[in-house]
Amino acid sequence: MKSILSNLTFQVLTAIVIGIAVGAFFPGFSAHARLISQSFINMITMLIAPIIFLTIVLGIAHMGDMRKVGRVGGKALLYFEIVTTLAIAIGLVVANLLQPGKGIKAAGGDVGKVREYAKQAAGIDWAEFFAHIIPHNIFESFTKGDILQILFFAILFGYGLNKVGEPGQSLISTFEKISKVLFNIMKVVMRFAPIGAFGGMAYSVSTYGLSTLLPMAKLMGAVYLTCLLFIFVVLGLICRMYKFSLWKYLRYIRQEILIVLGTSSSESVLPNMMQKMEQIGCSKSVVGLVIPTGYSFNLDGTAIYLSMAVIFLTQVFNIELSTGQQLSIMAVLMITSKGAAGVTGSGFIVLTSTIVALKIMPVEHIAILLGVDRFMSEARAITNMIGNGIATIVIAKSEKEFDQEKYLAATAKAQIATIDG
Repeated sequence: MKSILSNLTFQVLTAIVIGIAVGAFFPGFSAHARLISQSFINMITMLIAPIIFLTIVLGIAHMGDMRKVGRVGGKALLYFEIVTTLAIAIGLVVANLLQPGKGIKAAGGDVGKVREYAKQAAGIDWAEFFAHIIPHNIFESFTKGDILQILFFAILFGYGLNKVGEPGQSLISTFEKISKVLFNIMKVVMRFAPIGAFGGMAYSVSTYGLSTLLPMAKLMGAVYLTCLLFIFVVLGLICRMYKFSLWKYLRYIRQEILIVLGTSSSESVLPNMMQKMEQIGCSKSVVGLVIPTGYSFNLDGTAIYLSMAVIFLTQVFNIELSTGQQLSIMAVLMITSKGAAGVTGSGFIVLTSTIVALKIMPVEHIAILLGVDRFMSEARAITNMIGNGIATIVIAKSEKEFDQEKYLAATAKAQIATIDG
């Protein structure tokens, strides 16, 4: 009994259940719940920038052939584009088959809030988005926690350190010690995960209320079903192709899945996922390049939600779309889905920018999704996180940078922990 109570997975799951109950019966707790959840996410966020920087720098510094960095990056981006496109296509197909928007009467939403999102979406310049990857002040990038800018600088720093050779070994040794310190801090922070999950779930339920879910139950069910299909069919086939078990992998990251479920943010487990991907057998250099890049370019769950949300809205407002228009939606989403970061709420901004770009309906129509968007962010974030971990294993295996013995030991340990806990 004592081992179960001390098990982090059990604690997080219990916290989520309590959070739902508190949010449902004490709606006035919303502000406090948000503060609790945000405080936990802030503790994680303060570690993300230095952990990403050190992981990438150390990985590249230890990499003998610098051409490998370009090859790994190229493979990762190609993989991201292929898998994200599959996610968009599946979302469109399922939305057309299930027709979650048919028969739903459009209720009024907070149009003022939608206009705020529209202003933010209108400010997205995609050429500027890619140019923004190059930082003009790296200290500012660390302060803001801009993952892509930190990634860019870390690759250059790692390259420079790699070229220094023997004199740079003392700096590498120092970085390795700092990295160990940061991951020890992460272990302490993760003990607060149940409190963060409780606050996140209590905030969602107390702010939006369970009653808002009933009219949109069909859409929510369709999104969750599609995410499950994507994980167990598409990602399952990828796992089979690269000869590792999807079930063992999911069991191995079960704590992270529950934390994301509670906090609605995949960023809350980013450092933990980097550490776990190393422990499961991926090399530090591959982990450092693939995981941070994936948080901006490999958002499978977000892609599914965006494609289904657009089709849902056209069904609610009786807008007929031709096959050509649906292909246009797919093309636009292949670009706009890359603008969603791994933080809560960004998906709605990207949905707004997609509607603005497509010009198939007034942007105010998306107001009906405001009440349930938060409850679907869990499906998006979990799918994004699972997909990024699988991408890391795939790239590591393709580069022969995967330790099979580590994989077997890590997954066996996870199975024993599941049985005991």
